[in-house]
Amino acid sequence: MKHLLSAGDLDRAAAISVLDVAEQMAATQQREIKKLPTLRGRTVVNLFFEDSTRTRISFEAAAKRLSADVINFSARGSSVSKGESLKDTAMTLEAMGADAVVVRHMVSGAPHRLAHAGWIHGSIVNAGDGTHEHPTQALLDAFTLRRHLIKEGTEGGSVGADLSGKRIAIVGDVLHSRVARSNLLLLSTLGAEVVLVAPPTLMPVGVESWACTTSYDLDSVVRGDHGDLDAVMMLRIQQERMNDAYFPSAREYSRRYGLDARRVAAMPDHALVLHPGPMNRGLEISAEAADSPRSTIVEQVANGVSVRMAVLYLLLSGEAS
Repeated sequence: MKHLLSAGDLDRAAAISVLDVAEQMAATQQREIKKLPTLRGRTVVNLFFEDSTRTRISFEAAAKRLSADVINFSARGSSVSKGESLKDTAMTLEAMGADAVVVRHMVSGAPHRLAHAGWIHGSIVNAGDGTHEHPTQALLDAFTLRRHLIKEGTEGGSVGADLSGKRIAIVGDVLHSRVARSNLLLLSTLGAEVVLVAPPTLMPVGVESWACTTSYDLDSVVRGDHGDLDAVMMLRIQQERMNDAYFPSAREYSRRYGLDARRVAAMPDHALVLHPGPMNRGLEISAEAADSPRSTIVEQVANGVSVRMAVLYLLLSGEAS
């Protein structure tokens, strides 16, 4: 594996390998000294053309805990804001000897361009490109689901397992969500059944050809009318990507598609609540649902560091197949 550009880059064996290595990385983070010498002498550049808190800090923490040198590059206030092209920025990073570039860009396909244009010879990790994909978010979500839903007696008992037979609902702004696309690809690869739930205006054109089922009725999905749920993954309403009114009002959207205490109570006792963050509390998820005992939202952030450590390790340690 040279790059990680899409969740579709991973077959079942590769996805399980990343999750298993992440399990090992998580174990090291329970020690008093969390740092590993694995990537000493390597340089990881965080190249962010879009604002981010969780993802950028998570990648930075992951690289530093593997002893890599980290350069944080923000488009805001840099030469990019003065009109520098993606190519010139990439060639500058190449001259600095970047071994890996973690890129977030507002344009779908930008990480693929960096990976295949020959401007950078290091590894490219897609940290979110437009409305296209966010593969490491899907990996940390799968890691979280596997830890809770696959139990074999001990912590880490999920090692080597996939998510076969599990049913996951992804709810909300599917149209604009790179998280939904990557999760659908990865969860399907891992054997899970995915149901997308959204108003018709926020369901992508051609979704009927995707490897999932769809519904416009969150209550029927939560009740288990078509099979018991193992987890509900709520998506942020991405108002910054919306030029038109996709639903009548925030109140109406919350009433029809928001996860509240009543809907959480209707879910099976073991079912989880996930959200990639940042949350619009009171819109797609209520405070009661976000803070409920079955919520894994804070845990997802912690798991993100372990998963991104695994990705960087497999890309840069020379042990990836």
